Amino acid sequence: MAGYWDGPEGEHCAERTWLTTRVGAAVGLVGAAYRIILLRPGSALAALQTAAADSVTMATLGAVFGLGTCLSAQVREEPHSPLDYFVGGCASGAVVGARARSYFAGTTACLGLGFTAALLKIANIEGWRLTGPPKL
Repeated sequence: MAGYWDGPEGEHCAERTWLTTRVGAAVGLVGAAYRIILLRPGSALAALQTAAADSVTMATLGAVFGLGTCLSAQVREEPHSPLDYFVGGCASGAVVGARARSYFAGTTACLGLGFTAALLKIANIEGWRLTGPPKL
């Protein structure tokens, strides 16, 4: 995600969306590899279809997140707001619900991804670290 945090939110939407799409596709490909190894599809074609479907789904989620976050920041004219990330995460969750054809899955994914994305933005603003020695 190098370069994603550079510059104010709401600018360079195409680049940010392209970056989140690529990250989503990569995560989908890794997840598909684990799924194929663990569940062993019946043929190579089935494995390829699984990998393609998972990668495209995750790339779509990344694109919706990037675009939703950027457009929310533009409309609200308030860069660096965790609410923009909640909106992007919630929009991605709605895509999950549409893919699953389930209102419950969509609502749950909306809230879960929205809160996770907002927490990630808060962590970035406040300088939280997951690795390395603690700041004193």
